Amino acid sequence: MGEGTAEALRLRLAAVARKWLEDPRADYAGNITDAASQKGHALNSLVLAGARISLSEHGRIVCSFQDSDGTWHAGALAAAVDNMCSAVVFTVVGAPTATVHYGLSYFSPVACNEEVQLDGRVVGRKGKLAAAVVQVRKMGSGELVAVGRQWMTPAWPTKSNKSRSKL
Repeated sequence: MGEGTAEALRLRLAAVARKWLEDPRADYAGNITDAASQKGHALNSLVLAGARISLSEHGRIVCSFQDSDGTWHAGALAAAVDNMCSAVVFTVVGAPTATVHYGLSYFSPVACNEEVQLDGRVVGRKGKLAAAVVQVRKMGSGELVAVGRQWMTPAWPTKSNKSRSKL
């Protein structure tokens, strides 16, 4: 694959991840279709409502938003971190992902209607696995709220993760 083709692919994957965070009904090509709308994205749509993506590139996404009902429950924050990890790993592997290991550490509460920033990065790869880290910070003070860490793998075979086993 030529350098220009590889860069075009990176840009396309980042654009699809951005579109998906903005509207979880988007399919893996970035299109809103009836089929994508019917997949039961109610939780993702609720958690990601109002997400504003400020950066979407190969291996990194930064976005900010408030919880849709104005209160940051631990579960809503966990779901937002999970979605962010999926999106940022998608920018690297180019396929839907499945979580293999998930860890989330909370350091500080978030007040009602307080805006937070999520900064997600792919920090490593090992074989079929990709490691992502998401830092959650308060927009006003920059105070660290939580750190999520996930190991993820493509949910279906791609050129880079097909088994070479003869079994």
